[in-house]
Amino acid sequence: MVTDEQIRRLFMLVSKEPTKALAAAKAGMSPKTALKYRKTGRLPSQIKQPHLWSSRPDPFTSKWNWVVELLKVNPGLEAKTIFDYLQRENPGQYQDGQLRTLQRHIRQWRATEGPPKEVFFPQIHYPGDLSASDFTHMGSLGITIQGVLFNHMVYHFVLTYSNWEDVSVCYSESMESLSTGLQNALWELGGVPGRHRTDRMTLAVHKDGNPEQYTTRYAALMRHYSLVPEKTNVASGNENGDIEQRHNRFKKAVAQELMLRGSLNFESLTDYEQFLQNLIRRLNAGRRERLEEELKILHSLPQRRLDDCATLELTVSPSSTIPIHNNVYSVHSRLIGERVQVKMFFDRLEVCYAQRVVERIPRLRGQDGHQINYRHIIDWLARKPGAFANYRYQADMFPSSYFKMAYDELKRQRPLHADKEYVQILKIAAHDGESVTQDALRWLLSGQMPLTAAGVEQYVHARGSAAPVINVQIDDVRLNDYDALLDQQLEVAHV
Repeated sequence: MVTDEQIRRLFMLVSKEPTKALAAAKAGMSPKTALKYRKTGRLPSQIKQPHLWSSRPDPFTSKWNWVVELLKVNPGLEAKTIFDYLQRENPGQYQDGQLRTLQRHIRQWRATEGPPKEVFFPQIHYPGDLSASDFTHMGSLGITIQGVLFNHMVYHFVLTYSNWEDVSVCYSESMESLSTGLQNALWELGGVPGRHRTDRMTLAVHKDGNPEQYTTRYAALMRHYSLVPEKTNVASGNENGDIEQRHNRFKKAVAQELMLRGSLNFESLTDYEQFLQNLIRRLNAGRRERLEEELKILHSLPQRRLDDCATLELTVSPSSTIPIHNNVYSVHSRLIGERVQVKMFFDRLEVCYAQRVVERIPRLRGQDGHQINYRHIIDWLARKPGAFANYRYQADMFPSSYFKMAYDELKRQRPLHADKEYVQILKIAAHDGESVTQDALRWLLSGQMPLTAAGVEQYVHARGSAAPVINVQIDDVRLNDYDALLDQQLEVAHV
């Protein structure tokens, strides 16, 4: 096939070469072909006729009007769905290889006769005007804390003009997480923009039809910082596209930084949070010029932060527990029947009584969980050891695997007395120390002595008797001794 470049070369050589045949040969074609293009004066691409005919019958001709009517009623239907239906209704008539033909027909119909598609309108951003935030899951990165997979989220805040951003680690899309993350970002920024946009997260936005657009706590947070709240329309996540785009770029940056680091594992949550903050500072460093424009317009922060927690008033049940958001937590049995105040932060609970914090408890994730501290109930459990066998929260009564191994061994050796013996061991752990009690269990399980509560107590008390303190007398340091030593070194050097 002759190309456009060959014909251009032919046209150039015709005027230079002594014969037309020589010009055709140098252009790489026969004299007959050269004559054809010299007469037309056009390139092959200009005289090529488009292929407008079908080389085989269209298998969908008889069904096409039905397909079009179907697409008009349900524009979201995919070609694969329609093709599968045609195969079911017309056995043997349509082969799998004809799916692409139907897909091409439908794509062409949508482009020429179908409904108009949604248009995305790029927006102009102004300094200090708009901020956006949302939560994003980080589980896909495979981050671990001390070798254990750390399933978590981050609250992500962005100024849409400069792209200045901030993140806070959290565990769920809760109001406490949003309040903590938003306030962390604003106080790190040192000012407040004019507006704040979120998607229609239920913790902030009421469903349509509610006379109040925003939830009470979210509206109070916006008022405290003089922020004008905004929300996206239903099923229109693209309206919060600035933060969605930053999610992707932030997670890519984290993944790249982890590759450079050479490990996905961190020794502690603090180390991981510091890693993220160092990354955010480097990302923000390149946005300083536009951020300076924003800082001139941001309005001032309030005098103090708003509390990041929700507060509940609860009565401690006879089982020494309190229910919070479909999870159960234990408090000390001294508080049974008392009214306590519980402050719910995104990562912990603070139980207050008589205006004093009496318990700090890690907050459970999800629902239908329980967190029972054996120290809260051990004194009464020791009086009623028979309750241990069928205790609803028995699984929480094993502080480590050694305690569970000890209970299983007691059940094997002394099934009738196992519950009483184990409860006594738990009491020793509560009053004399969990670590030393675990050491005792490890020693006894190795077969050194029979496993009994008395044996554990004997081991603990033996370990608890410390060696007598030895008084060490240290004479006062005399500087003259150092001077004499220095003089001796100088004399040696001169020799």
